[in-house]
Amino acid sequence: MTISTSTSTSTNTSTSTSTSTQTSTGTDTAVNAAPTVAAVGAVEAVAAVEPVGAGDGSRVRRRRRRGLAPGRPWPASRLAGPLLLIALWAAASAAGRLDTGAIPAPWTVLKTGVHLWTDGTLTTDVLTSLERAGYGFAIGLVAGVTLALASGLTRTGEALIDGTVQLNRAIPTLGLIPLFILWLGIGETFKIAIIAIVVYIPIYLNTHAALSGIDHRFVELAEVQGLSKVRFIRQIVIPGALPGFFVGLRLGVTGSWLGLVVLEQINATSGLGYMMFQAQNYGQSDVILVGLLIYGVFGLISDSAVRLIERRVLSWRRTLSS
Repeated sequence: MTISTSTSTSTNTSTSTSTSTQTSTGTDTAVNAAPTVAAVGAVEAVAAVEPVGAGDGSRVRRRRRRGLAPGRPWPASRLAGPLLLIALWAAASAAGRLDTGAIPAPWTVLKTGVHLWTDGTLTTDVLTSLERAGYGFAIGLVAGVTLALASGLTRTGEALIDGTVQLNRAIPTLGLIPLFILWLGIGETFKIAIIAIVVYIPIYLNTHAALSGIDHRFVELAEVQGLSKVRFIRQIVIPGALPGFFVGLRLGVTGSWLGLVVLEQINATSGLGYMMFQAQNYGQSDVILVGLLIYGVFGLISDSAVRLIERRVLSWRRTLSS
C-alpha cells in the first residue's frame, strides 16, 4: 500500500508538471504566433527549392540559376545598339524628318567616306591618327602599370606617388594643353604626351585599387609558404590585380580616342581631327560625320579586343558575364 501511494503521488506530481508545461508552452506559442508563422513560411520556401533527390535537386538549382543570372550572351550582341541607331537614323532621313544640311542621310555619309578613301585623303588621316594614338597609349600603359605597382606594393611609393596622381586626376587634362605647348612645342610631342596622361590615369587608378583590395590573408599565406618577393608578385599580386587592370585598360583605350579628336585640331596638318576641323570651316557636315563614325568604329574595335583578351586571360573566373 505504501508503494502504491507513492506511485500515485508521483504520477499526480508528474501530471501537474506536464499540465504546467503545456500551459506555459501554450502561452509562449500564443505570444510568438507571428514569428512562428513567418518561420514556417520561410522553411516551406526553402523546402520548395531544396533538392529532393540527386537528379531533382540538380534540375531545381539549374532552373534557379537561369532565373537569377542574365543568361547566355547573344552572338554579336554589342552590335545591336549601334545597328539600331543607324536604322533609326536611316528611317528618319528617308521620312524627311532630319535636316540634311545638319545631319545628312547615312547613304550620303557612306558615299562621302568612299570618295575620301579612294581619293587617298582618308587613308593618310587614319594612319596618322592611329600612330598618334598608338604612341600615346603605349607610353600611358607603361607609366600607369609601373606607378600602380610602385604605389601599391610599397608604403614609400604610395606616399610619393598616389597623392601626386590624385592631384593630376583633379586637374582637367585638356587644360594642360597650353602649358605643354610652352614646354614641348606645338608639334607632335605635346599631343602624344597629353594622350599618355589621359591613358595612364584610369589604368593607374583601377590597378592600384585592385592591388589595395587584395585580401591580406593571401599575403599571410604567402609568408607562411615562404614565397619570395618575385613569386609573391607573380602568383598572388598579378592575378589579384588583373581584373582591375583590364577595367582601367578599357577606359584608357577609350580615353586615347577622346583626347585625339581634340588634339588633332590644334596645329595639325593631317589626322581625322584635322579633317573634321577643315570640314567645319567649309560646312561639310557629311565629312564630320565620317570622322566621328571612324572614331566610333575604332573605339568599339579596340574595346572589343580588350574584352577578348580579358576573357582569355581571366578564363578561370566565374562571373555573370561568363
